[in-house]
Amino acid sequence: MKIVFATNNAHKLREIREILGTRFEVVSLSDIGCHEDIPETGSTLEENASQKSHYVADHYGLPCFADDTGLEVEALGGAPGVHSARYAEGTDHDSEANMAKLLRELQGEDNRKARFRTVISLLEPYTEQGGWKEHRFEGEVRGTIATEKHGHEGFGYDPLFVPEGYEESFAQLGEEVKNRISHRARAVRKLADYLLSKDF
Repeated sequence: MKIVFATNNAHKLREIREILGTRFEVVSLSDIGCHEDIPETGSTLEENASQKSHYVADHYGLPCFADDTGLEVEALGGAPGVHSARYAEGTDHDSEANMAKLLRELQGEDNRKARFRTVISLLEPYTEQGGWKEHRFEGEVRGTIATEKHGHEGFGYDPLFVPEGYEESFAQLGEEVKNRISHRARAVRKLADYLLSKDF
């Protein structure tokens, strides 16, 4: 089955394809000719994921899913949260700047508890007239923020995040382990279970 994943992030796309396997043909925004900068103006992960999936479905008429992911740090009141990709002022997806700011904000802080959370918004057609039905799937993984970076695999905050039950960061554990236990993996498994139960 062909379905659009509303991203051009090569890391995310590879991760999703590895998790879903060959049962689905997952195509990116560029694969369908979408090169617009889709707005992400929501105040929650749920709103941003829904905004992106609706944009693609409404403009291209294809079944689509979109995700939004945030790192929520307990001592920072849930920050960076929905602003995770743009946490450092004046940046966008600058992982080094974002990690540096996070370490500064947590300097001297004993409570390092955090969680990664992914929300997926799936839109499927439910009428012949072109209506869309939305389903949401959520996954989270709890852990702690290290006091310095460890490892070189992965992306985003992976070198700082140590998942519960492990002593190494996501960046040290590597893609195979991360794709089995991550927040995105848990959300995608719920998505895949749902898709496999459908015939569209």
